[in-house]
Amino acid sequence: MTEPIIEVKQVYRSFKQGRQIVPVLQDLNFAVNKLEFLCLVGESGCGKTTTGKIICDLLPPSAGKVLFEGEDIASLRGAAYRRFRRSVQIIHQDPYASLNPTQTVAAMLSYPLQRHKLNKGKSVRQRVQELMERVDLLPVEDFIDKYPHQLSGGQRQRVSIARALTTEPSVIVADESVSMVDVSIRIGLLQMMMDLRDQLGVTIVFITHDLALAKYFAWQGRIGVMYLGRLVEIGPTPDIIGQPQHPYTKVLLSAIPEPDPEKTRNKEQIRLRSEDIPRLTELPPGCTFHPRCPWYVESVCDSAVPALLARANSKTKVACTPLQQTGDLQLYEP
Repeated sequence: MTEPIIEVKQVYRSFKQGRQIVPVLQDLNFAVNKLEFLCLVGESGCGKTTTGKIICDLLPPSAGKVLFEGEDIASLRGAAYRRFRRSVQIIHQDPYASLNPTQTVAAMLSYPLQRHKLNKGKSVRQRVQELMERVDLLPVEDFIDKYPHQLSGGQRQRVSIARALTTEPSVIVADESVSMVDVSIRIGLLQMMMDLRDQLGVTIVFITHDLALAKYFAWQGRIGVMYLGRLVEIGPTPDIIGQPQHPYTKVLLSAIPEPDPEKTRNKEQIRLRSEDIPRLTELPPGCTFHPRCPWYVESVCDSAVPALLARANSKTKVACTPLQQTGDLQLYEP
């Protein structure tokens, strides 16, 4: 087993909205191994982006801790904290908002190199050119002195990736990093990030709402499925895609459109008990998915929050009480 580089332990995060406390993350526990692809998947509002920001220490957890190479990042000071900030970088979702509109590409990529003295005996401009070549912003001369408004969405996202690489990180959190670009260039961006993992030895935490995208990106890694601030299933991608265990994962997979009309006609359609997603300020007792779950068990699913436990003879962990008790799920019949 590879040694974890990031560990998230019993992390909670709440936000104050007026007089209300909104619990966004609850008892989040997982580890990211070195050189791993880990995809966090779930609906909008489930806490994926908040998780990514907490990993990067852009947001502090309300409770719990995040370990980087075995050390609590909240306790890091001085040189140790600077090393962590260099080692863990984030690629934000929106390249239109995350790039400074008053700076050229050269200026944006130069600052981290100068701040951390990473030009390696070369001029800063030479290092900027090398980074742009690595993310296929070619020819470099056509882009290096341009401002963000002069670039397309895909080009801006490549600049964001290049900026994350300036500090030579060991972990990159990619937050929906291809959702704002055209479908035609998504595969190219994803392939480039996969190549960076192999060439530079970077661990990648990829955040997405698209399970089909996660399947493509992390087939050799793992997928973690989140629902309303909790991790409900995590395991190797082939197991999650081929043999989903948690009801929510089953529902997500059944909703993926198939390009083959014949497959679409023969695909099992799972009907939810309710289409309404509970509000974070009014979470139901027990398993938060039980009001919508087709496999709901009365007085079991609504009585206690299920723990995320490993399945027998499996590398997958699942948070589902009926599955843990009986090893099987039966469709609910009122």
